[in-house]
Formats: sequence, C-alpha cells, structure tokens
Amino acid sequence: MPYITTKDGTSIYYKDWGAADGQPVVFSHGWPLSSDAFEDQMFYLADQGYRCIAHDRRGHGRSSQPWSGNEMDQYADDLSELFEKLDLKKAIMVGHSTGGGEVVRYLGRHGEKRVEKIVLIGAVPPIMLKTPQYPKGLPIEKFDEIRAGVLSDRSQFFKDLTEPFYGANRKGANVSQGLKDSFWMQGMMAGLKACFDCIEAFSETDFTEDLKMITVPALVMHGDDDQIVPIESSAKETVKLLAHSQLDIVEGASHGLCSTHKDRVSKAIYEFIRA
Repeated sequence: MPYITTKDGTSIYYKDWGAADGQPVVFSHGWPLSSDAFEDQMFYLADQGYRCIAHDRRGHGRSSQPWSGNEMDQYADDLSELFEKLDLKKAIMVGHSTGGGEVVRYLGRHGEKRVEKIVLIGAVPPIMLKTPQYPKGLPIEKFDEIRAGVLSDRSQFFKDLTEPFYGANRKGANVSQGLKDSFWMQGMMAGLKACFDCIEAFSETDFTEDLKMITVPALVMHGDDDQIVPIESSAKETVKLLAHSQLDIVEGASHGLCSTHKDRVSKAIYEFIRA
C-alpha cells in the first residue's frame, strides 16, 4: 500500500486512483473517518479520467498513530508533504467536515501555487465554537460531550453518532445498517488519542483569516438539515469570506451527504471542475 513518511516520521497512507496523467483531485476526509469515506466520489471522478488521491489523516485509518501533531496546522503540513512528494499541480482540493478545515488551513499556510479550485462539503470553517466574534457557533459544552463520549465508550458513541450524522433519526429516513457500520469501522480504525485531540482541532480552530486569503474558485456544498455542522454558522458564513465562491445547498441533506446523496455530490464536483 502507498505511504509517505512525513518530516516527523509519521506514515501517511494514501489512495491514488484513476489516470496517472489526469488532473489531480485531492480529498480530505472528516472526523473520525478515513479516505474510505470518499470512495463514491473517487470512483466517479476516476471513471471520468481524473487522478483521485485521498489520504488517511495522521492517527486515522491506515496511517500511523503518533502521540503528537493532532492539530490543524500539522494536518495541513502533512497534506503539503503529500502534494510535494507526488508533485501535484493544478489540483482540485475537496474537503468534507474536518477535511474542509484542512483544505482551508493548507491554503492559508502553503498558498495556492499547486491548486486550481476547492470544494468544501459540510465543512467546519469559519469556526464551529461559539465565540464573541461568532455567536452563531455551538457552545463548548457540546464539544465537551463529544470528548466525554469518546473517552467513556467510543465504540458505542460512534454507533450512536451515525443517527444524526446521516439523518437516520429523521422521519422517513432510509439509511442502511451497512452505511452505519462503515462509519463505525472507520472510526474504530482511528487511534483514541487522535480521535480525542481532533475534537479541539475541528471545533476550536478559527479559519477566518485563511478564508480571506483564498482567491481560487470555491464550491461550498452543505445540507440544510446538517445536525453536526449547522449550515447557518458554517457554509453561509464561509461564502461571505471567500473571494470567489458559490453556495450549493442540498435540500434535506444531512452531514453525511457524500454517502446519502453521493450521486448529487459527485456530479456537482464534476460540473464545478469542468466549468
């Protein structure tokens, strides 16, 4: 399996699907998942001739589990090392949830020279935590509850989390047990320390200044029934800070729209790339 080794000795696993000479589309997954969460979009776009690359964030999936570095700056630096070692150019960056923050922080720290466009899906920027600057955010107690759940019985916590994540708790929802099991399996592959530390990374990192620095075209997709990252405090604020962005609201979609609305998401990315 393909890996890169970062400067601090962390092994980062990545998938590299599709045409070797195709335009690269680089995916950054959400918490507590892995690159497997994007397999539908990768399959679709690779079939259209693109080179689809997705890594498992440090501490997650098949990557190694270092005790340190589970924070947004290091995530962005790991991604930068992947870009450099694969010499990716004119890339489309796609980030879901925490991965959306990773994309934004990558651009803030490493610039746009290797990037042509970005897609943010159910993404955490500008900041999830309620602050004086962002009163629409969620109170710290919400994230303390997640921390407590991860530490007390993360296996059961992840099983319970699949309900709001995929909107399975909504009337008339049709979410398979297999999809829920896939979420649980990916979450349990991650290291406990990475799962715990990443909660602070995705909830308390302020991406405001990073967003202001981005000049490449951006597609911001979000479900209007996202129970994990509410659209009012995320996507609708993010588009105000991006220089060139378009907001695509997916009606009735949950946070897990890359799976529940996989065809809709895949086609939207494809059309945005071609535009």
